[in-house]
Amino acid sequence: MQHLHEKTIASEVKYEGLIFTVAHDTVELENGKTAPREVINHNGGVCVIPVTENNEIYLVRQFRYPFKEITVEIPAGKLEKGEDPAECGRRELLEETGCTCTEYTYLGKLYPIPAYDTEIIHIYMAKGLESGAQSLDDDEFLEVEKVHLSKAVEMVMDGTILDAKTQIAVLKAARILGI
Repeated sequence: MQHLHEKTIASEVKYEGLIFTVAHDTVELENGKTAPREVINHNGGVCVIPVTENNEIYLVRQFRYPFKEITVEIPAGKLEKGEDPAECGRRELLEETGCTCTEYTYLGKLYPIPAYDTEIIHIYMAKGLESGAQSLDDDEFLEVEKVHLSKAVEMVMDGTILDAKTQIAVLKAARILGI
């Protein structure tokens, strides 16, 4: 067996929901012993940091039920099975902010919780923004605000922005744009 590798020897789906499934797996460790693993299987998601010509970004405030509080995030959404991440990001940008863009740059992907979740989040930066009308989903309620990217970096550093994907996108964009 390869060093630092675990081989799945059994897997049983324990829960199947609208957004994810939960499996209980048994793995063989590199020393030959077995161990249990609980895995959340998720289709993944996309986030987009929209940057204006003045280096302002659009943030959204929305209620997040698991924490029972309002969070500050960049536009984002979940991928449907087989959906192209770039197209998903463009759709979410339009739905949540009403913006389209002429420049769309892939900033990479992240594993938000690699210990037990298969979710991968793809990060994009949108520039050349053109404003239009929001088209939120029926169960989506949010407020959009515009802040300078340097202010968003401060919000990451002072703990105002707690969402991991937003923190990473803000810091990457600031680094790329020299802010």
